[in-house]
Amino acid sequence: MYSGQHKNPHLAKMAAGSNVGYNFLGKSGLKVSNICLGTLTFGVSKGSLAVYECNTQLDEEKSHQILDRYVELGGNFLDTANIYTGGKSEEIIGNWLQKTQRERIVVATKCRFPVDISDVNNVGLSRRHIVQSVEESLARLKTNYIDIMQAHLWDNAVPIEETLRTFNDLVRCGKVRYYGFSNVCGWQLQKIVDFAQYSGLNQPISLQQQYNLLCRQSEWEEFMVCKNEGIGVLPWSPLKGGLLTGKFKRGETPDKTKSRIGFIHTDEKRAVQSAPAWSNYSENEVYWNLLGVIDKIAATHGKSIPQVAIRWLLQQDVVASVIIGATSLKQLDDNMGAAAGWELSKEEVAELDAASPRMSYYPYDMIWRVNGPDRFNEFNRSIKI
Repeated sequence: MYSGQHKNPHLAKMAAGSNVGYNFLGKSGLKVSNICLGTLTFGVSKGSLAVYECNTQLDEEKSHQILDRYVELGGNFLDTANIYTGGKSEEIIGNWLQKTQRERIVVATKCRFPVDISDVNNVGLSRRHIVQSVEESLARLKTNYIDIMQAHLWDNAVPIEETLRTFNDLVRCGKVRYYGFSNVCGWQLQKIVDFAQYSGLNQPISLQQQYNLLCRQSEWEEFMVCKNEGIGVLPWSPLKGGLLTGKFKRGETPDKTKSRIGFIHTDEKRAVQSAPAWSNYSENEVYWNLLGVIDKIAATHGKSIPQVAIRWLLQQDVVASVIIGATSLKQLDDNMGAAAGWELSKEEVAELDAASPRMSYYPYDMIWRVNGPDRFNEFNRSIKI
């Protein structure tokens, strides 16, 4: 159907001098670049999430320039979703795939949220909606298969058995190669893994979860499941919507034309996790102290603040690939500079850990304090506390 015969010249450089590392995604045999290109910024869509209307959203030409540069630097992993800019993100990627070598690119997309709100069945993780979503994503992406299909969020209305058997069927028929989940809590992820395992189904290989120096809650439980079960973590919003870039200054209001946070600041009721309200951080001393620590470490290495924030994630043992967004070639080049060739020292990682807000919650404080290194059995599980 869609062969992608036209070769992208940038891909020829991927195998040669790559600027990234490559990791297995979970316990699968699939290797992905340690920097994944997130494509929420591709296209403009009115009337849905406010971030899709921001001035920093890219048209198709600029999106293709970002994609070309990304693979030139060695990246092979794209993340999108059917709801990103009302499907325009997938369409932009699909048009780009027609002029590249499709088999060299790992494409991940998602389903769960409605693309057409007028249809009561166009939502959720039912067999009907998942299959419909896959068919529509295949058409927009102009490809015969999706490398990784991800459930965008848990669905309380549908038995997990129905969802997992549907994913399994799609893998068996070749329309989907692997599947994963996103934005779930610990008990949900363990239930997913257990049902798949004991029903003899293909198991999830990835968890896409918000993870950054300002959002570490998933370390308590979800990532423990990932370590135990061989699931690769794909952090989204590694720079917390721009808060960890260093471009916002104390006492200054963010420019609404140059960032999502500035755009949202005019109507903070529309704030979301990927574009948080500036008022929550503008006078937050923990936030400003963390930025100061990152800035100091960045100066030591001759790197930027975003590079240090991304590098911290890359050195977490549960992380397979970090999902970055880019609205310019300059921003892309800077973020990709975190991928390889340098590391944070153990002392620097510890300093960032200490500066990063991470409250000790019950019962996790008791669980991980009592189950320390002396209670680690390498033959029992893979977690090292």
